[in-house]
Amino acid sequence: MDTQEGKKAPAFNLPDKDGEKHRLNSMESEFIVLFFYPKDNTPGCTIESRGFSKHIKSFEKLGATVIGISGGDEKSKTKFCEKQKLKTLMLSDTDFAVSKKYKVYGPKKFMGKTFQGISRTTFVLDKNKKIIKIFDKVKPPLHPKEVLDFLKATIREA
Repeated sequence: MDTQEGKKAPAFNLPDKDGEKHRLNSMESEFIVLFFYPKDNTPGCTIESRGFSKHIKSFEKLGATVIGISGGDEKSKTKFCEKQKLKTLMLSDTDFAVSKKYKVYGPKKFMGKTFQGISRTTFVLDKNKKIIKIFDKVKPPLHPKEVLDFLKATIREA
């Protein structure tokens, strides 16, 4: 699957913290914000996820559904959501199949070590599930507002 701006986003069917499955093709929103993050309850991921939760009402007013995706099972997602009081939908990609489809899973370096993991990347989709923007090299404290500003500008241009 080709994950470039202007291309259709890869489909998925992933569980949330309660085990309920969510399919991309069943979601009806003007925009879908998919933010892939490395791991539950880690510093950068917590900052980013809490930022999206903080702005969730603003995203909803713009017709956007915000979804966080990473490895970790339902138990991990439950702990993360409860501890951080997250209001966004957080989905488990335990085998990283969806992360691989979106080409955000692969070799990473941290503190001199190389390992396999998810690169912090956000995809903004339109109502037809077409990728309209890809954010990579994301800075967790600023990113949720950056995505919100992008959506506001996109709506103004339409």
